[in-house]
Amino acid sequence: MEMTDLVVKAVGPVRLLELNRPDQLNSMSEELHSGLASVWETVADDPEARVVVLTGRGRAFSAGGNFDIMTRVQRDRAFREQNVDEARRIITGMVRCPLPVIAAVNGPAVGLGCTLALLSDLVLMADDAYVADPHVQVGLVAGDGGAFVLPLLVGLPRAKELLFLGDRVSAQDAVRLGVANRAVPKDKLMDEAMDLAGRLAALPVQALRETKRAVNRHLEQALDTVMEPALLAEQDSMQTPDHVALVEKIIASRGRR
Repeated sequence: MEMTDLVVKAVGPVRLLELNRPDQLNSMSEELHSGLASVWETVADDPEARVVVLTGRGRAFSAGGNFDIMTRVQRDRAFREQNVDEARRIITGMVRCPLPVIAAVNGPAVGLGCTLALLSDLVLMADDAYVADPHVQVGLVAGDGGAFVLPLLVGLPRAKELLFLGDRVSAQDAVRLGVANRAVPKDKLMDEAMDLAGRLAALPVQALRETKRAVNRHLEQALDTVMEPALLAEQDSMQTPDHVALVEKIIASRGRR
């Protein structure tokens, strides 16, 4: 059955992946989360595909976690384990996808949305977009990406500051820190992303893919040593009183609006 929350379009040799929950700021649904876990193998197996462009429809790239799903994760052990396994597959799928992945960050990229941007090979951000990883602010360990990839991008002290405090990082600061390649006027973002994808698609395939794999050995080392303990720590934190209370507080505050 064709997915609606994650849309895959063929644009010549480019595979455009669009997070398609604009009214929910592209926060995760069950379908979107599971789709992101499997799509990397799908595009890798496509003989005509050369490059992936990942973006969000609407005004957000992705708001990350869905509080209704968080509530179910707290109560349902099997669903919790499934959720963590899908997070593992999202991370490893992106790191090991042979095709270069360009993130066109069109708006806020928060939590898992931030991870999707950070794990992309090249990151273009709309000039009014930002990234943030607020796992700790909702009582969760920052296990599904930030703990293992951010230190490689910005160094340990800065990574700890960003993960502990969950502060927003503007497009301009993201470029300065090395989290993004460039900040682009919002109305030119997709044009620039597709132009860049075209340049990559024109390169010799084996040379490009094997260069990506060689560079990503740095990420593979982090996968081997950091990812699994971080994911298991996040799984444990999904049941803590702090997390349960914080999610209930957020849901209640939204209901009062």
